[in-house]
Amino acid sequence: MQGLFLGILISGIEQVYNSEGNLLGVQYLQSGDLIIAGILSQVYTFSNPIFFNRHPSMELLDEFVVVTQNYQQILALVFAIKEINKNPQILPNISLGFQIYNGHFSASWTYLASMELLFTQDRFIPNYKCGVGNILVAAIGGPDICLHMATILCTYKIPQLTYGSAPILDKKTQGVFFKNMFPNEVLQYRGILQLLLHFRWTWVGVLSVNDDKGEKFVEAVLPLFSQHGICVDFIGRFPTMSFYTDFTDVMDEGLKMYRIVMTSTASVMVLYGEIQTMAFLRMLLQFSEMETIPKKTKIWVMPAQMDYTSISMHRYWDLHFLHGALSLAVHSKEVLRFQEFLQIRHLHSDERDGFIRDFWKHAFHCLFPDSQKNQETNKICYGKEKLETLPTSVFEIRMIGHSYNVYNAVYAVAHALQAMRSSRFKQRIAGDGERQNLQHLQLWQLHYFLSSASFNNSLGEHISFDQNGESVGGFDIINWVTFPNWSFLRVKVGRLDPMASPDKSFSICEDSIMWPRSFNQAQPISICNEHCRRGYSKMKKEGEPFCCYNCLPCPEWKISNQDDQDDCYPCPEDHYPNQKQDQCIPKYITFLTFEEPMGISLIISALFLSFITALVLGIFIQCRNTPIVKANNRNLTNTLLITLLLCFLCVLFFIGQPNQITCTFRQPAFGIIFSVAVSCVLAKTIVVVVAFRATRPASRMRKWVGSRLVSSIVLSCSLIQIAICTVWLVTFPPYPDLNVHSMSKEIALECNEGSVIMFCCVLSYMGFLAIVSFSAAFYARKLPDSFNEAKFITFSMLVFCSVWVSFVPTYLSTKGKYMVAVEIFSILSSSAGLLGFIFFPKCFILVLKPELNNRQQIMTKKKKNF
Repeated sequence: MQGLFLGILISGIEQVYNSEGNLLGVQYLQSGDLIIAGILSQVYTFSNPIFFNRHPSMELLDEFVVVTQNYQQILALVFAIKEINKNPQILPNISLGFQIYNGHFSASWTYLASMELLFTQDRFIPNYKCGVGNILVAAIGGPDICLHMATILCTYKIPQLTYGSAPILDKKTQGVFFKNMFPNEVLQYRGILQLLLHFRWTWVGVLSVNDDKGEKFVEAVLPLFSQHGICVDFIGRFPTMSFYTDFTDVMDEGLKMYRIVMTSTASVMVLYGEIQTMAFLRMLLQFSEMETIPKKTKIWVMPAQMDYTSISMHRYWDLHFLHGALSLAVHSKEVLRFQEFLQIRHLHSDERDGFIRDFWKHAFHCLFPDSQKNQETNKICYGKEKLETLPTSVFEIRMIGHSYNVYNAVYAVAHALQAMRSSRFKQRIAGDGERQNLQHLQLWQLHYFLSSASFNNSLGEHISFDQNGESVGGFDIINWVTFPNWSFLRVKVGRLDPMASPDKSFSICEDSIMWPRSFNQAQPISICNEHCRRGYSKMKKEGEPFCCYNCLPCPEWKISNQDDQDDCYPCPEDHYPNQKQDQCIPKYITFLTFEEPMGISLIISALFLSFITALVLGIFIQCRNTPIVKANNRNLTNTLLITLLLCFLCVLFFIGQPNQITCTFRQPAFGIIFSVAVSCVLAKTIVVVVAFRATRPASRMRKWVGSRLVSSIVLSCSLIQIAICTVWLVTFPPYPDLNVHSMSKEIALECNEGSVIMFCCVLSYMGFLAIVSFSAAFYARKLPDSFNEAKFITFSMLVFCSVWVSFVPTYLSTKGKYMVAVEIFSILSSSAGLLGFIFFPKCFILVLKPELNNRQQIMTKKKKNF
């Protein structure tokens, strides 16, 4: 009878000791030597030891130690085969069998085991088959030995599946016959990157296995990390261990790496390895306690192919280093029936299981009654012990990722066989029209069906392969939580789903994560230096990686509203930085209002001076027929007083919210009114000079004496300013404007002058008139005059010019409403100077010394002056 069977290669770790109990070295072995084969509907056992030369006492408990966690992978295969054989929907009337070999993590033993899979009869003769034998339909291999398995099996076109990460294969030869139950590893790289970015870990160490896959990992992630702002403090390699490696040299090399890890300022270590890497890491951390370097807590970030493994001597070693670690795991669901399968399993549940005896004594740390070796433990293996009582560091009841992949691999082969059996292609192969069977199965024919396999497993999870022969699926994010009883819990805290939309492809629940106590159970920080707080920007340190930087405060006009910003940036025009320079505050609009103290003070001053001017005007009107008023040209004096009154009142245009009307007329009105006032003063000065010249005998100046000269001077000087202002209003009139640049915290609502040149022309012309008036008055100051009016005009123009000369730099140096206040103050003070120096002496006589206001007194003083 011909049978179909699956072959599986599993590796383990065995420790070899001498008679004194001293560790001689590390060799890669597996505890069991049993091959189980299922032949159609009948299952029986072949005994086929494949161990190399054993130590005479190899069977004793403390002379070799196995990886008990790998036993679950064997049971996952057994469980899947039993489920399929009981399912009438899959391969009806056909029962699958299997054979299990050990690869010992060794190339030579994997080659031998691969040949054993091909030629399973009692005699081992390569490339020779006699009679009807078992049909090997596929081989399932571990991630650490599948490359060596492929070297042999690809020659015979055997379909192969691996339940771990794929090796680096030749795509044109080996890759054709290879299927990986592991998703594309590039997805893992991105997942690790997203984890680091999510937690803002920008300063990490990288540890990898020292082989081609480790080199590929480093070459892939370093540019990826750098592109996303993550720096690597160091790159470490795990020492290579082989059969001939000296254990002392390995540990010396490992301790060097340990020193680098513990002295690193990075809190996060990206660890890349295979199944056995975890066992070596535990050994390294345990032996490093003899070092003087303090042990620091690190967060380990691991890929999915790394799983927890340990050997018997690790049983009571501290697991705390794993607490808080994050790893990726192949997405899976809980197989409840598998847990039931394990819970009822005991030592005598399957006498054909050649692995269970060695597993049992190492897992439960007990001895069988027939053991000849005295041990420190007196615990006897009764065989009724329950697997569920074991700590998870020894054996897990829940199906782990690698076992889940073995489970799905078996189903993938079964569904491929089912599809092949029912296809028309299979019918053509049967040829003779007999009842369909698989007796004429050619192994290469299964590849097409295995590549296109697409099905839902017993849990409803969809299983299929992409064009590269890799499983289509995602990863779970696992948080490791350890307990004092040498157990741990894998907590699923997130998902990496390549089939989801980009914004949902990565998800994680931070609240479900347990961090180590040394980080106060808060999210760890792994950066080269402290974060630059808000209000600061980064400046690179010379000779250091770009993640190492100094923090510089932002300039006063810029902010940074996030930690670790590369540069500060300015606020929008209508905002300004707050004191900490970490946010922008809206500027408030400001202008000189009637309600604020400064506005009220200026209004009161303007109204008071206007009242004084009106009062002086009233006095001069009242005394218009007196000699003093007549002598000073009544019309010109009244015009000057009215102009000064308008000067005081025009400041009201400058106070309050600017609008189109006030902005349009306030500066031209100010320029014209002041030009008229200065023109009047100039006329008074010229009248004094002309009057003096005209009193001389035979003077030609007499024809200029009269009101026509005064009117001509005032009108001509005023019309020029009126013309300038008219051109200004027609071409570039002033308008209301928001000035957002002049002040840091305020937006000034002000009047834009429209044309600065025209505004300067108005001021320049007014200044020209003032200088001419001052010059004329200064020239006439010593001319004979009853009341010395020329001297008073000189003083008034000196004040006027001084005010407006100081106005220009003061006006340009102030901003916002204070510019307006400066101009108002200049208008009031210069006008008050004219009013006070020209009219105060006359009002003193008119009001307080009326006896001096007569013609005789004026003529007498004139004679005295001569």
